[in-house]
Amino acid sequence: MTDLRVGLIGYGVAGAFFHAPLIAATPGLRLSAVVTRDPARSAEVKDRYGARPVSDPDELWDDVDLVVVASPNRTHVPLAEAALKAGLPVVVDKPLAATAREARDLAELARERGVMLTVFQNRRWDGDFLTIERLVASGELGTVNRLESRFERWRPVPKGGWREVGGAEEVGGLLYDLGSHLADQALRLLGPVTSVYAESDVRRTGVVSDDDTFIALTHASGARSHLWVSAVTPQLGPRFRVLGSAAAYVKHGLDVQEDRLRAGLTPDSPGFGDDPQERWGVLGTDRDNHPVRTEPGAYLDFYRAVVPAVRDGAPPPVAPEEVVEALTVLEAARRSAAEGVTVTL
Repeated sequence: MTDLRVGLIGYGVAGAFFHAPLIAATPGLRLSAVVTRDPARSAEVKDRYGARPVSDPDELWDDVDLVVVASPNRTHVPLAEAALKAGLPVVVDKPLAATAREARDLAELARERGVMLTVFQNRRWDGDFLTIERLVASGELGTVNRLESRFERWRPVPKGGWREVGGAEEVGGLLYDLGSHLADQALRLLGPVTSVYAESDVRRTGVVSDDDTFIALTHASGARSHLWVSAVTPQLGPRFRVLGSAAAYVKHGLDVQEDRLRAGLTPDSPGFGDDPQERWGVLGTDRDNHPVRTEPGAYLDFYRAVVPAVRDGAPPPVAPEEVVEALTVLEAARRSAAEGVTVTL
């Protein structure tokens, strides 16, 4: 069967380090064209992937079977809308949109046109999160009462760029960047949210968008999620601390796949998603605990699921309706932080 021709819009961090190598390693997909105006990046996509560099997204619509939007956040909605109107299935990097309403409109457009729309929530396939899902399914944690999840870094000197210095129109800041992942994971693990409280600050000079944010979620089940995203954490907390009625699971350090992609490793190489044993998390109580093997990270599973979704109408790896739910939480967090209130959903 002929490979699906993929047109990738954007070849910055998301396009170059995540989407392009994952697309290239997925059976049934071929990176056919990449939208970039940078001469060095154009040369790289030709040399590394044999893809055709183009300067404008409009050059893609008649020559590809699938569009991947990995451009700056403010462009996600108009580019996804244009691709859907051209009758093309679309993968959009997170966040899909700035508002739940925009995301809902895109989902409705995809339904009307009969094409797939999905969002690259790759952190669902982090090894640590897959491990938590395994421990919940096995009953080893008991009933989960509290999820603590952190995406913290120590970057006292800003890197610049639209994510840090752009205003609200850029959909920048950590709430919509890393917070998109943490909210999505919390919803997937603990279900619908009934109330949201947030604190959001700009700590570094020259930065406009939030760089230090805390979100507290109350779930319909009674469980609570505490989520931190920060660029100003001199000593990092655990990536996950999951407290259950029978045991807790504590895991330090980020999933290994991003660093390996940035280092140029191919995502289909043996052991690509394996966590070193010394980094495994600990399960149990203070009196009785033991390390547990981290599930292999599996970012490739996202694009492997895209192929049958496009070809056969199978469910997409991430449903747009789930993304609308997460964006509703992020919008409530933004309002909570701005107004100093707890928002009821």
